[in-house]
Amino acid sequence: MDGSAEATAPGEALLPPAEAGVASVPPPLDGRVRVIIDAVVPQVDGGRFAGKCIAGEPTTITAHAFTDGHDRLRVRLHWCADGDTTAVHQVEMTQGHNDEWHAQVCFPTPGRYVFSVTAWVDGLRSWRHDFNRRVDEADIRIAAKVGAELIEGAAARAEGGEASTTGDAQALRSWAGQLRQEADSADPEALRELALDERLNALADEYPDKRFVAEFPERPLFADRLRARFSTWYELFPRSASDEPGRHGSFRDVRKRLPYVASMGFDVLYFPPIHPIGREKRKGPNNTLEAGPEDVGSPWAIGAAEGGHKSIHPQLGTEQDFAELVQAAKQLGIEIALDIALQCAPDHPYVKEHPQWFRWRPDGTVQYAENPPKKYQDIYPFNFETEDWRALWQELKSIFDFWIARGVTIFRVDNPHTKSFAFWEWCIAEITREHPEVIFLAEAFTRPKVMHRLAKLGYSQSYTYFTWRNTKSELIEYFTELAHGPGYHYFRPNVWPNTPDILNEQLHHAPRSVFMQRLVLAATLCSSYGIYGPAYELLENRPVKPGSEEYLDSEKYQLRHWDLEREDSLQWFIGLVNRIRRENAALHDNRSLLFLPIDNEHLLAYAKRTPDGRNTVLTVVNLDPHNVQAGIVDVNLQALGIEPDTDYTVHDLLSQQRFTWRNGRNFVQLDPNHTPAHIFIVRPQRRSERDFFTFEG
Repeated sequence: MDGSAEATAPGEALLPPAEAGVASVPPPLDGRVRVIIDAVVPQVDGGRFAGKCIAGEPTTITAHAFTDGHDRLRVRLHWCADGDTTAVHQVEMTQGHNDEWHAQVCFPTPGRYVFSVTAWVDGLRSWRHDFNRRVDEADIRIAAKVGAELIEGAAARAEGGEASTTGDAQALRSWAGQLRQEADSADPEALRELALDERLNALADEYPDKRFVAEFPERPLFADRLRARFSTWYELFPRSASDEPGRHGSFRDVRKRLPYVASMGFDVLYFPPIHPIGREKRKGPNNTLEAGPEDVGSPWAIGAAEGGHKSIHPQLGTEQDFAELVQAAKQLGIEIALDIALQCAPDHPYVKEHPQWFRWRPDGTVQYAENPPKKYQDIYPFNFETEDWRALWQELKSIFDFWIARGVTIFRVDNPHTKSFAFWEWCIAEITREHPEVIFLAEAFTRPKVMHRLAKLGYSQSYTYFTWRNTKSELIEYFTELAHGPGYHYFRPNVWPNTPDILNEQLHHAPRSVFMQRLVLAATLCSSYGIYGPAYELLENRPVKPGSEEYLDSEKYQLRHWDLEREDSLQWFIGLVNRIRRENAALHDNRSLLFLPIDNEHLLAYAKRTPDGRNTVLTVVNLDPHNVQAGIVDVNLQALGIEPDTDYTVHDLLSQQRFTWRNGRNFVQLDPNHTPAHIFIVRPQRRSERDFFTFEG
């Protein structure tokens, strides 16, 4: 030993030497930092991806923070728009149950934000907490002197701040001096009153000692506009919008149909691809491989001599016609959404101009899209492993840019799970940085982890498995997962009873009651839902063959003429349900979903309630499409804010019946041949109403 010593980090000498082959725990940067912040919510994959919220609405941020012993903490939330460190906002967090601290923030506009949390042991608050509990006179007098020292520290921090805080420093020094002067002589209760002066303590709180502050790293959060969480979609094929059988429809025909769509309460009108359709390998009716000269082909076989993804099918109209349609829809409160399918017909201009973007087979042909046993001979997929991938990415993003410039801010993306995840992360981030109002719906009926990854990458909404969830147990399990599972902070479901691709077996030759039942389930279980019409309201229930989910005479491959004036149309019923959705804020979110016990396997009961408790909706659905079903629903009084042993009114917004219920267990009965559901508003009953409503049961 030569007597020299190597420099050590603070606290390192106190650590035991590492055992041979065992890594030692590195010392902290400052061992005097005693607060632990071990989680914040929302955070997705440790901050790798952004959580989601709605701009203009209160968003709750939660931090899990604690320290050793019984000292008091201060915990603060810091947030700003991403990249704008000149305007960092600070919000004091309040302590809740189990060391969880909460703060509410209204992020003002759509866009990307970042937030972080800091926390520290607060000497003054710890002193104040203990002082208030002291009873021994000697303890009180000594504690007053300790408090004087802490207050003088706050005065020094005030003095070292802005010039405007000089008066604060003087007030704090005066308070500290008074405490010290009276510590040995004042009456203990007078001393207590002086020490716990609310105004002076609040002033001292403005200058905390944050020398040993703990910091939780920044986490991203994306604030969407409200329609990303609450939306009501209607899908139609513009080419079938003509009021003349056999004539190809146009955007002008769709304009005539806008009042019809508005009458049903839809706020998003979604079109399948509106581009030129390839002629090579065009599909015929019912997906036949040979198309006749008059066959219109599949809109998803995009591209022909007239153009590709930035062109409009000539028979639909011009860009001016489209612009006028977008504006006319907007005047009725409807947004136009477009389907973006990143794929090409064999005669798409991209195939000739950029052959390197496609996968070529040994025989010199392009590999068409497949999902064995399904074959899509009229579609070529892009090769995301091309060496020219940068140019491909830029061009694909430019498709979205093109339509955004023409007033479209909602996109349904076809099969995004068959395209590069890295591309989507880059593309969506680039688009929403400039256009944070844009909404992306992922049409990805695929494996759960893949669907969740797309949501993490930035998709605003996602299709779901609702179409295949039919029994009571399936619905409860699935929607509990959607509403309360870990994906809530980033995965927003959009449920569809049918799509042009999916006529679920439950709808095969189904009676009217099934269509009504599935509509109520979609509209009340989920804050975003859609239907493919007019097939849905006109009860289209014919599969191309038994066991297939394809429609007979599918609109994907041929023109269809729809008689919107049919007497059996569900137009009125859909309009009523959507009005109920619009007028009841409890149905605008999924987080409050609560399933209620009901003693009949054919009946499903559930409730939703706004955070302020002002709006509560209780829905009961008869899942049996043929028979009357009755049962006892067990209302969770505490969860719905109902006092025990008091009457409350349930008002069925579908039938306009009102019933007086009391306590939890109440009788319901539903005839599917009339209306297979109750959608109740629940509210305490006014005294004047009590003689007019009957008790059901």
